[in-house]
Amino acid sequence: MNRRHLLRGVVALAGAAAGGPALATLVEVRRLALVSTHTGEELELDYFQAGNYQPAALAALNHLLRDHRTGDVALIDLRLFDLLHALAVGAGCVARYAVISGYRSPATNALLHARSSGVAQHSLHMDGLALDVRLAGCATSRLSGLALGLRAGGVGYYRGSDFVHLDLGRVRSWNG
Repeated sequence: MNRRHLLRGVVALAGAAAGGPALATLVEVRRLALVSTHTGEELELDYFQAGNYQPAALAALNHLLRDHRTGDVALIDLRLFDLLHALAVGAGCVARYAVISGYRSPATNALLHARSSGVAQHSLHMDGLALDVRLAGCATSRLSGLALGLRAGGVGYYRGSDFVHLDLGRVRSWNG
């Protein structure tokens, strides 16, 4: 990794931790590639260009991150997209994520909560404030460490299932 790439990653991480404004002024284009592990749907797009979030791209992201059990679509907080982008830059990877869980309807969350003590009754997934992901080319342990360093919200590291939970709630961490 060269010095410019490292500096860009540090600036991107700082921008995401601050809610995005610094990142918005320094990164002209933000690109994400996502694949839903449940539906197999894939998406690669620029969700931010020339200082603006792209409405059509955001709608496509929200659709891919819908509750795969019910088909319900919700608005995902823009800061999560910026967080994914910043983490990939910080890791020196292309932002290609496998998404295990995006939005969850209250019915789906209740079902999962009844099956597992690891699912919060009032999960931030229901508010579009949480994602469970893997980043291609980056070990989940490293991704977890990068996210913890940002102190941008909750970070759960699920070693056995090989994914990282990211949310925009209070700063906290756990292992699942």
